[in-house]
Amino acid sequence: MPFKHITSFQRNELSALLRAGLKQDEVAILLNKTASAICQELKRNGCDNKSGYDARIAKQRTKERRIEANQRFRKLDSNEWLKRYIVKRLKQYWSPEQISGRLKVDYSDDRTKQIGKDSIYKYVYNERKDLVKYLRCNKGKYRRRYGTRIREKQRREKEKKRIDSRPEIVEKRERVGDWEGDTIVGKDNSHILTHVDRKSGFGTADKLVRGLAELTRITTQERFSKISESKKYTITYDNGSTFAEHELTEKRTKIDIYFANPYHSWERGCNENFNGLLRQFFPKKSSFVMITQERIESVVKLINNRPRKRLNYLTPAEVFEKS
Repeated sequence: MPFKHITSFQRNELSALLRAGLKQDEVAILLNKTASAICQELKRNGCDNKSGYDARIAKQRTKERRIEANQRFRKLDSNEWLKRYIVKRLKQYWSPEQISGRLKVDYSDDRTKQIGKDSIYKYVYNERKDLVKYLRCNKGKYRRRYGTRIREKQRREKEKKRIDSRPEIVEKRERVGDWEGDTIVGKDNSHILTHVDRKSGFGTADKLVRGLAELTRITTQERFSKISESKKYTITYDNGSTFAEHELTEKRTKIDIYFANPYHSWERGCNENFNGLLRQFFPKKSSFVMITQERIESVVKLINNRPRKRLNYLTPAEVFEKS
C-alpha cells in the first residue's frame, strides 16, 4: 500500500469512527490505511478524551509540528553572512529592493546569497525593528506595492475587456479572424492550448508542458505569427489564470483580446465544441505528458478536414483558406 499522509478529512472520519467504538484495525480498513499508520497517528496526536482522539486537536498539533519543521528552511535564520550583509546595507540606507537586486548581480551563481525584498522587509519588521529607521518609509509596516493579493486580482479583473464590448461583427460570424481560446487539462497538469475561428470552425492546438501564463503567451505569439494579418482580429478567452499575460499577448500579436463572463462557457461555444472533439482523442483524466505536438497536429488536421453541416458540408479548412 503506497504511503500517504493522513488528510484533514480523514482525521474527522478517524475521530468519528473511534467515538463509535470501532477498533484500530477496523478503522484502518475503512480509511484505506495500515494499522500501524492509525496507531502512529493516535500516538502522535491522541488526547485524553473518552475516545482518545480529537480531530481539531490533531490538526492543530500537525500544523504546529510542520511550522516548527519548516523553520530550518528560513534562509536568514541559517545564514549569518547574509544577515550581516543585509544589516550593513540597510545602515547605508539601501532599500530592501536594492539589496535584493544587488545580491542577484554580485552572486548570480550562488542561491544561498540571494533573497527577495519581501523576506528582508519581514526580517526588519518582525525581528529587527531597530533597523526600521533606516527605511525610507518607516511610518508603518511594509505592504505589497499594489495592495493585497485580493485587491490586485480585482484590479486585473477590471482591466479585462469583456465580451459585451466586442464589435458587433464578431457576434455575426461574418468574417474569418475572430477567435476563441481556452485550454484543456491533463491529469498531470499538462495542458493543450486551443484556438478556434468563429466563422469557419478552423482550430489549432498546442501542447503546454505546464499551464503557466508566460508559456501560454509565448505559444500564442508563435502560433499567430504563422497566420496572415487578414485572419486575426479578436480572441475571446476563458477566465483561467493561464491567460494572465493577456495585455502583453495583445500588444505582441496586435489582436484585440476579450474575456467571456465568469462561468459562462456557452459564450465561447465554438471553442467548447472544438475541445469536445479533441477529447475524443485525448479523454478527460488522461495524461498529456507523452503526447507529442506532432500527434496533436495530426488530430487537429483530421478535425479541420471533416465536413460540417453548418458550413453546408464544407470543411473548416476549406472555409478558412478561401476567406
